[in-house]
Amino acid sequence: MIIIIVNQQFVDRNEDLEYLEERYAEGGPQLIVVYGRRRVGKTELLLRFARRKRYIYFLAEKTRMEYNVEKMAERMAEYLGRESFARIRFRDWEDLFMEFLEWKGGERLIVIIDEFPYLVELDRGVVSLFQKVWDTLLSKRSDIYLVLCGSSIGVMETEVLGYRSPLYGRRTGQWRVNPLPPEYVKCFAPSYTLREALMLYGALGGVPAYLRLVDPGLGFYENVGRLMLRRGAVLYEEAENLLRQELREPRNYKLILEALAEGKRRVVEIASATGLDKAAVSRYLDTLVLLGIVSYETPLLAPPKTKRRLYRIADNYFRFWFRYVYPNKGLIEEGRGGAVLEEIEASYDQYMGPVFEDVARRFLVEKAPFTVKRIGRHWWRTRRGEARELDVLAQGPGGFLLGEVKWGRLTARDVERIRGRLESLARDLGLNGDVYYAVVAGEIEGRGEARGAGLLLYDLRDMELHYKARVKRCSPGT
Repeated sequence: MIIIIVNQQFVDRNEDLEYLEERYAEGGPQLIVVYGRRRVGKTELLLRFARRKRYIYFLAEKTRMEYNVEKMAERMAEYLGRESFARIRFRDWEDLFMEFLEWKGGERLIVIIDEFPYLVELDRGVVSLFQKVWDTLLSKRSDIYLVLCGSSIGVMETEVLGYRSPLYGRRTGQWRVNPLPPEYVKCFAPSYTLREALMLYGALGGVPAYLRLVDPGLGFYENVGRLMLRRGAVLYEEAENLLRQELREPRNYKLILEALAEGKRRVVEIASATGLDKAAVSRYLDTLVLLGIVSYETPLLAPPKTKRRLYRIADNYFRFWFRYVYPNKGLIEEGRGGAVLEEIEASYDQYMGPVFEDVARRFLVEKAPFTVKRIGRHWWRTRRGEARELDVLAQGPGGFLLGEVKWGRLTARDVERIRGRLESLARDLGLNGDVYYAVVAGEIEGRGEARGAGLLLYDLRDMELHYKARVKRCSPGT
């Protein structure tokens, strides 16, 4: 059963919890690295994992290293039940852990150090010091389960997990906490229809801290206006703040994200739009991909090392913010968020097209008549140089699935026309094996008239049934 606790915004973390529990059940010394973007719910996950166990939770601060050591000593003193421990003056983290292990008994203990990157920012040498702490002290103790957690993905990937990191090879496990999938958005707005919930997903993504800000008593557009389209709104400047916290040159990254939001998808196009050279654009894009803000796709059937990359903003909050908020900051600053909201209402169905394609591909992985090994978009040119494109191409040992996705409403006649086009594209590709076709839309009228052999038809009604089967309940639990 999937347990969901909305009042704490603890939603769909079974896989994450299972991983942490498996490492805990293994016994022996553990050094687990947990990371993920800000606001994604890492702290809630770790505290849920640690409940009913003995643990110490410490949140690092951007102050002084000595202050952090003192504060950690206070947490350790609370665990020990010995105030005198906190009065000891420790030289560094090694001195602190060495003394703590002398005082500690043999019971298994989880030690969580949250926002470890803050310590790295204060002194990069702290990573080497923790390597020494692990090698000489903690790795010899089967009663210690150490978790290093961080929101700065760049720091965690390079300074903690990277090949050149002093901690490289020491970790016994690592886990990246990802945003929630779309089927869980309704847990935060139970009064919304699935269509409205997916619209919300298109604007906020699956970040629990953003979704919990939604007032389910208000409509989608009202929530957007309240959360983003006025000065001082909680999510009005969030994207800029995240870029400043994570990146050294936020201006250049903003230029690139702005170009992507305008539809520039190739490196050469982005370079032309931003005035940055192609080599620099490639480096910036690599960083944005690492952070999960941007992703790229290649034609599904292209060779593995193809350079035919198309980039896009993968994070829905950033996608929405750079499409609607950033270009209209002048209007919002003037208090004219209503005008921006009118623009959003007029164009949002178009905006939702690529968002719904992502949702549909995820859905079709589970609905395809064979085990899907790869799924994505595919584009190519015919022998006569004509451009061709598929919204969905899935491949597996059981054959191929070609699909088209429409956010709007389709009639039976529309479906027949789409099927004919998909069959033509399949012939053009010369696919070997069984070939199936799928049409996914917001609504399909007269589905019984359009069904045929090898044709799969799904709309939001089918998705809702599927999601209800996956999400057992959204009420507070234990």
